[in-house]
Amino acid sequence: MKLAGVRKGMHVADVGAGEGYYTLKLSQAVGPKGEVVGEDIVPGVVARLKRRAGEAGLANVRVTLGTPDDPEFANASLDRVFMIHMYHEVAQPYTLLWHLHDALRPGGQVAVVDTYRGTAYHGTPPKLLKCELAAVGFRQTGFHDLGEAGGYVALFAPVPRPKAESVKACYGRG
Repeated sequence: MKLAGVRKGMHVADVGAGEGYYTLKLSQAVGPKGEVVGEDIVPGVVARLKRRAGEAGLANVRVTLGTPDDPEFANASLDRVFMIHMYHEVAQPYTLLWHLHDALRPGGQVAVVDTYRGTAYHGTPPKLLKCELAAVGFRQTGFHDLGEAGGYVALFAPVPRPKAESVKACYGRG
């Protein structure tokens, strides 16, 4: 969160939130005037996260159900989008990223936390990640090796997007 510049009052999303470990941490970081959207594509997981946030009394957390290629975020609604140890699971990265581009406010960023392994081994090589985000209109603005934690944090900002029909697939998934 520090590496992504999260501050009080921000509106952030945790894509693929699962049980909500990071959603709850982000709630504390943005404070009561900020908002965290915990998004997942599995209805049962979303129900459990809603219950967990409610039991914790987190009024600044909203939990939503997305689809595999669209998190269903409103346009220009988010300052930061986090994808923590889940990007390698995304089946349609270009479509998902296209929608995330729309969801970011001016100055917004996408933060991806993953490992250096190949996607078939629950990681995303940084070169592949950078290529896929660049293909739909993102520029890498930061990269931080997590050392002994075994992975990295990569930060991306939106830039003007190409036309949808000109997006070219990167090689290296699978």
